[in-house]
Amino acid sequence: MRIKLSEELELSGIIHGQMRLLEWNLSDQELLSFIGQCLDLGVTSFDHADIYGDYGCEKKFGDALKLDSSLRDKIEIITKCGIKKLSDKFPQRSIGYYDYSYEHIIQSAECSLKNLSTDHIDVFLLHRPAPFFDPAEAAKAFDDLHRSGKVKHFGVSNFTPMQFESLQSHFDQKLVTNQVEISPYNLEHFDNGNIDFFLKEGIKPMAWSPLAGGAIFNPKEDKGHRLAKTLREVAEELDLEHIDSVIYAWLLNHPAQILPIVGSGKIERIKSAVEAEKIEMNLEQWYKIWIASTGKRVP
Repeated sequence: MRIKLSEELELSGIIHGQMRLLEWNLSDQELLSFIGQCLDLGVTSFDHADIYGDYGCEKKFGDALKLDSSLRDKIEIITKCGIKKLSDKFPQRSIGYYDYSYEHIIQSAECSLKNLSTDHIDVFLLHRPAPFFDPAEAAKAFDDLHRSGKVKHFGVSNFTPMQFESLQSHFDQKLVTNQVEISPYNLEHFDNGNIDFFLKEGIKPMAWSPLAGGAIFNPKEDKGHRLAKTLREVAEELDLEHIDSVIYAWLLNHPAQILPIVGSGKIERIKSAVEAEKIEMNLEQWYKIWIASTGKRVP
C-alpha cells in the first residue's frame, strides 16, 4: 500500500523504524539483506533521527547502503533533528536541550546526509516542539535545504496543531506530516485536536510506538488488561492469530490514513504489519477497542 503525502511524495503504508537498529547486531551485509526483505514486502520508507543509537544508527544504515548504492532509488529516507542529547560524543554539553537555530538545522541535515551515504533526504522533521523556537528561522533553514536539493520534503514530530500552523505560516512549501505517538493505548492526539487537524488539512500522520510496547503485551494496570482482553476478542472475530495485527488494523482503518512505524528487527513482525493492511475492521470492532482504552462507554 502506498500513501500519498503530497503531489510529489508517496511513502509505504508501513514505515520501518530504525531507533533500535544497533541493538539488532546485524553486520552491514545482513542489514542490507534485511532492507531488501523489507522492500520485497512493499516497505520502502525508513525512519531515522540523528540521535538514534547515541548518534550511531544513521551511519550504520548508510554503511549498509554503500554496499549497494542502487537501493537508494528504491527507498524513502525520513530523519529528524533538533534534540541535543547528553553524549560522550559531545563532551562540551552540560545538559540536554533543543536547538532549532538556522545553523544547527543546516548542520544536522549535512551530518545526516553524510552518515546516511546519500545526496538527499526525502523527509526531514523537527523532532520535538521547543519552548525556545523561532518558526521563521526554522523555515529559512528549510527553504535553503530545499533550494539546494538536499531535502525534498519537510515536516514535524510531536507538534500540536497550533505549533504546526505556526511553522507552516512561515514556510511556503506544505509540511507533509507530523510524527506522533498513536496507539489504542495512547489516545492523546484524538484528545488534543491533532487527529481532527490532520483530517481538516489532509495531513497523513506517522504513528510512533503503535503497539505501545509492554503496556499492552505485558500489562501492569487495568487499562492494559482491558485492551489485551478486547484485542484478543477482536482477533478471534477476525480470525487472526496475533493481537499486533489487530492493533495495526485499528490504526490503518482510520480515515486519517495513519502510517504506523514498525521498529522491529524481526522480518516476521514487519510482515505481520504489512498483512494488516488487508484487514477490514468494522466500526463496532474499532469502537470496542476505543472503549477498552478509555474505560467508559461513548456518551
